[in-house]
Amino acid sequence: MATAARGAPGPGVTVGPTSEFSLFFRVKPGDGAPLRAALRDLQDTPGYRPGDYGMAISSIHEARFVLFDDDTRLAFITSFDGPWDAYMEDFFTSGPTLGLFDVIFRHTEGYDGLPDVAAVKSFVLSAQQTAAAYARNYGGTVKEVRKAQRVNAAFQQVLDHPDAAGALQHPALKPLLDEAAD
Repeated sequence: MATAARGAPGPGVTVGPTSEFSLFFRVKPGDGAPLRAALRDLQDTPGYRPGDYGMAISSIHEARFVLFDDDTRLAFITSFDGPWDAYMEDFFTSGPTLGLFDVIFRHTEGYDGLPDVAAVKSFVLSAQQTAAAYARNYGGTVKEVRKAQRVNAAFQQVLDHPDAAGALQHPALKPLLDEAAD
């Protein structure tokens, strides 16, 4: 059953267990090229490369940085599970992730840098804009989706096992096998 989008207890809109979070920054004059280089470095970091799923903040569904207006503006747009305060706590205690974002944010106006976590939180909140609309194509938390992927992979191994044919004839498995046939 889908849950309608509603206001979250923190910034952003919530659908089911997931919230959106969108930040918009002004890039310091002349920092477009070094910011692009910092974003390439982030994209090449384990956990952030396409196909890697080992992000330090495990509640994130997806995240992206977008440079626009001739590299004068930067957007950071993400969705995550759980309450906003827990997401921010994960972010600010993530060590390497916080360091990577520090390298990126230092190219934006108003960023004073680490180690003042309270100032960084204030900076992040000042850049936040709640989405006018937010939708999801699937239910479940990141944890549930990852578990479903593991269960599916294990089930595919069972289907491929030569000794499974007899066991798979049991009528109780019919709904599972019908679903697997799609």
